Amino acid sequence: MWLSKTDVRQEILMRSEYVHARIDLDRVRENAERIRSLTGKSLIAVIKADAYGLGAPRVADAIASVADELAYFTPAEARRVGRPGLVMGPPLAPPEEFRELRLRPMIACVEDAERFRGFDVAINFDTGMQRFGCDVAMLARLRKLCRYVDICTHTASVEGANRLREVAGDAGAPLHAASSSLLNEPRAWLNAVRPGVALYRGAVRVTTRLVAARETRGPIGYTGFTAPRVGVILAGYSHGLRPAPIKINGRRQQLLEIGMNTSFVSVDPSDRVGDEVVLLGNGITEAELAAALGVREHEVLCRYCGMSRRRYGLRRSRIKPVSADTSPAPVSVPHQT
Repeated sequence: MWLSKTDVRQEILMRSEYVHARIDLDRVRENAERIRSLTGKSLIAVIKADAYGLGAPRVADAIASVADELAYFTPAEARRVGRPGLVMGPPLAPPEEFRELRLRPMIACVEDAERFRGFDVAINFDTGMQRFGCDVAMLARLRKLCRYVDICTHTASVEGANRLREVAGDAGAPLHAASSSLLNEPRAWLNAVRPGVALYRGAVRVTTRLVAARETRGPIGYTGFTAPRVGVILAGYSHGLRPAPIKINGRRQQLLEIGMNTSFVSVDPSDRVGDEVVLLGNGITEAELAAALGVREHEVLCRYCGMSRRRYGLRRSRIKPVSADTSPAPVSVPHQT
């Protein structure tokens, strides 16, 4: 029996029915408003990877009146959301799909310029990431070939933003480089900022429950570790869980050993079966987990939201879904070359 698309997605994500993420959409919106107020620049909200796991359609609705434009990685992501925007990944889908969904591709080579002749495009310039961007000579060539709306780069440094300004500052089109890591660097803001993880910090609380709590006798689990008392939760490495800090009843504890579907956690003698276990939130931040796991905050959000059943909190009843036809316009009008 074949799985439906929904079943396939759930199989891939390996969500645990016992782990729950509460997404605070008001916090996402407040983060967007704070970034807009701080920079005074157009805001291109990055909602790729299902808004880092928070749920792109719901996030898009929450920030619809704040963001000037949305940024995806693929047209398939945009189709799910139903709003136009910028596609940051390589433009592999047919041009007709970009036209249908009112998407602007990032291009970096002549072949893509030819495929998207007559389209509004963004030119992607490489300032050191060495992934999809073009070099200086190709930038000059693409400026003659394309109807470009903006020129951008993917960089984590002020030097990268300065390099874009240096080589494209006379282009007569908006420039953007500033992702979340550069929001504290005004020199990198250029004409627009392009935050991703900064939109989502503090907006996710991930929890589960203790299903066992006991005193121990000798070595424990697969690895034979020792601890005076342990608890068990119903999430494991099949859900992406790894040893990291947690909280139980306001006290910091630790994930001790990760199994496929269950994990051992440290507990206090007063902790009981059914008590809430906080995996993210309540003072356990994305930054702390990133440091503990040796990853970036982006991966923490994708990992912890991906393992969870999502629930949404929204105080502002005036925030309602907006159809694609009434979404905010792109950051600028098309620049004719």
